[in-house]
Amino acid sequence: MELTGAQILMRAFKEEGVDTIFGYPGGAVLDFYDELSRTDFKHILVRHEQGAVHAADGYARASGKVGVCLVTSGPGATNTVTGIASANMDSIPLVVVTGQVPSPLIGNDAFQEVDIVGITRPCTKHNYLVKNVKDLARIVKEAFYIARSGRPGPVLIDIPKDVANSKAIYDAPDTITLRSYNPTYEPNLKQLQKVVELVKHSRKPIIFAGGGIILSRASDPLIEFSHRTKIPVTASLMGLGAFPGTDPLWLGMPGMHGTFRANMSIGEADLMIAAGVRFDDRVTGKVQEFAKHADIVHIDIDPTSIHKNIPVAVPVVGDCKITLMHLNNLINKVELGDLDEIRKPWLEKIRKWKETTPLKYIQNGSIKPQFVVEKLYELTKGEAIITTEVGQNQMWAAQYYHFDKPNHFITSGGLGCMGFGLPAAIGAQVACPSKTVIDIAGDGSIQMNSQEFATAVQFNLPVKIAILNNGFLGMVRQWQELFYKKNYSWTNMSFAPDFVKLAEAYGAVGLRATQSSEVEPVIREALSIPRPVIMDFRVEQEENVYPMVPSGAAITNMILV
Repeated sequence: MELTGAQILMRAFKEEGVDTIFGYPGGAVLDFYDELSRTDFKHILVRHEQGAVHAADGYARASGKVGVCLVTSGPGATNTVTGIASANMDSIPLVVVTGQVPSPLIGNDAFQEVDIVGITRPCTKHNYLVKNVKDLARIVKEAFYIARSGRPGPVLIDIPKDVANSKAIYDAPDTITLRSYNPTYEPNLKQLQKVVELVKHSRKPIIFAGGGIILSRASDPLIEFSHRTKIPVTASLMGLGAFPGTDPLWLGMPGMHGTFRANMSIGEADLMIAAGVRFDDRVTGKVQEFAKHADIVHIDIDPTSIHKNIPVAVPVVGDCKITLMHLNNLINKVELGDLDEIRKPWLEKIRKWKETTPLKYIQNGSIKPQFVVEKLYELTKGEAIITTEVGQNQMWAAQYYHFDKPNHFITSGGLGCMGFGLPAAIGAQVACPSKTVIDIAGDGSIQMNSQEFATAVQFNLPVKIAILNNGFLGMVRQWQELFYKKNYSWTNMSFAPDFVKLAEAYGAVGLRATQSSEVEPVIREALSIPRPVIMDFRVEQEENVYPMVPSGAAITNMILV
């Protein structure tokens, strides 16, 4: 029996285990939407296509599945680019389906035609223009395989309108084999023997965990390895939650706004075992000074990431979970000596760094943003899924909300995309309906995609938005204060909506706190309401994120106050 392209797409989605699609209809995808109405897929109608991709991103991170979105051609397709780029930099598995003008019109500057394949080639893991309906089932299966395998990432499928309504026999292969794409999952065991020898002889070792630990579901073997070897752990922004934030061996986040103890540990370490990280410039600072006394082991499934930014002593190409499981097996077979005694001087030094130079802020009558995040952590008992916008709000969330589990911190790390947090929270709430989901936002970032609050209300998704409202583009203002003599050029955001009234306009709940004594009651009330809520916290306007490493400096050169 022949099926239309639209029917083929829906069947292929079903075979890939898709249950939710985030999208926005338009002329080029009417065939798909017509067919969608006859399926049992949950469709989340967003208010902007960028929101669709961010929501699919949040869904993917919270659920561990491939996120899916469906948008029309032209501006519908181009509106997805920022979300695709963000997912690509953070290695998030997405399949983005875009409509396209009929095949005979491609290249004719037809109405709502863009070369979205060409536009997204630099920011997708792979993309397709479907030229024949007979290829569609295979292409969809390939797209999901590519998106979720190896180092995950977004895949775009561009489908012309004539392909959507043409007919063919459904013909999808049972398995996918791509000659030029064969990710390496199993590590070289000889390299792992070298790692074991380095562990045996190190006196100041650290583990640096990244987003790859979370993506490969490697948290348990990481914790086992750390506890067995008594090696403290730091994690990148994308790796928060990979190792428990309340564990005695936890160092905190490193880098530009990392903890003093994490950055100093990197500066003095004689061994760094880095797993699932890219050595981003916000972590390394001045690369010549980064971990300059350490032998660096780099474990990653993507061989192009190894030696890319930082030279390493022992490269290990492989899946983080599989590799750490092998390492644990090897470590358990060797005699490591009295590790409590061997590690004691190193761990004592770290303890003193934590004691003498902790994360801190000065509380006064005004609301400190750090205090808001601490209260959110306290009142949710650390169990909430936290999404963030980008800027100071993101850094304070990373510093003061302690993540004990993976997939509970969702943020735009590599691209740093303002407007990410609210749609990502919507996606996470769809994936985890019984969880508390909170978007920690700034008053600047939240306005990038605040229209998605209507999506939350329509689908009764009880996301909470905690706006740290300082009336500025806070992180840019901080740089202007510290490095541009307080020339606050176009960062004042005091002309903004009344966020409480905005919530009410959408048919939701708005709450406000203007002094520190009101913070806890507002949070408690918001958490008790089974509807979307905006919490507007009027925080200290010129509060800064500390520690801070100036651009280009070594990460041990921190501004502390």
